[in-house]
Amino acid sequence: MACILHIETSTNACSVAVSEDGQCIYEETQHGEKGAGAEQLGRMVDEALSFTDSHAIPFDGVAVSCGPGSYTGLRIGVSMAKGICYGRDLKLIAVPTLELMCVPVLLRETIQEEHALLCPMIDARRMEVYSALYDRTLKEVRPVGADVVTEETYKQWLDERPIYFFGNGAKKCMEIIKHPNAHYIDGIEPLAKWMMPLAEKRFLNEQFEDVAYFVPFYLKDFVAIKAKPLL
Repeated sequence: MACILHIETSTNACSVAVSEDGQCIYEETQHGEKGAGAEQLGRMVDEALSFTDSHAIPFDGVAVSCGPGSYTGLRIGVSMAKGICYGRDLKLIAVPTLELMCVPVLLRETIQEEHALLCPMIDARRMEVYSALYDRTLKEVRPVGADVVTEETYKQWLDERPIYFFGNGAKKCMEIIKHPNAHYIDGIEPLAKWMMPLAEKRFLNEQFEDVAYFVPFYLKDFVAIKAKPLL
């Protein structure tokens, strides 16, 4: 197993955690306006590093949430993670934000249906959300996308099986999507501590990012869309 520093800055909940051998040994979370919580990230990371250094615990890698989410928050989080990797010669691990949001649901919630789908949602603008669909093994059923929420948005999947919606974007759906297979879970937000099992799996499988060139994956699409001329 490994000792990994986890950084999550995709929403208004900025959080840092440290895991060692699969256990959380340090954690801090700060809330602010969208992306504003990341202003505390430097101090939070310094305190996490001081904690591990004082206990003579060597780091093996840094895991960072790679989006989607707050553009500013993600840039701050990724920049911090890359700086630590450079300074300490550590491996960089990217964890998709929507995937890590599924971890507390799988750990804490009782979902009876084996064929149920999980739909984490991050609030975007107006009636838009970032979302994806996963099965209970976290296999991606539908990739990350920006969805405008209507009664029809997820109907093709809701007609086939239950879907559990959660995250700060799910609040938009409750009054619109009232399909009998639609279920809602409150209190789920992306936090650094939920990254641990996903980051450790990637570490063991040597799924590392290039520290020099890595950017949050969805920002690549964002830049491409902005650069495309309007017709």
